[in-house]
Amino acid sequence: MNKEKLLTLIHSPYITEKATSVGSLNQVVFKVDLSASKSEIKKAVEDLFDVKVDSVTTSTQKGKTKRNRFGIYKRSDYKKAFVSLKEGSEIQFEGIS
Repeated sequence: MNKEKLLTLIHSPYITEKATSVGSLNQVVFKVDLSASKSEIKKAVEDLFDVKVDSVTTSTQKGKTKRNRFGIYKRSDYKKAFVSLKEGSEIQFEGIS
């Protein structure tokens, strides 16, 4: 897999209260491309962050329908990847810009 595809596969880390609570289980949560497969996500995380990945679990979140004074609109669908890291592997997000 080429480097450009790896960089576009993972959009951002998903930082919420629930996502940080799984950090004690040595897991990290990422927002990824909707067309990404588990094997592609595993390869991308291993190559970009130099860690060993144990397993990957994904879930697709359907966008909510919202309304405001201008009318009704729909938020975009997105995919979350729960990446379990092997013992001794860790990803630090401080200092990354």
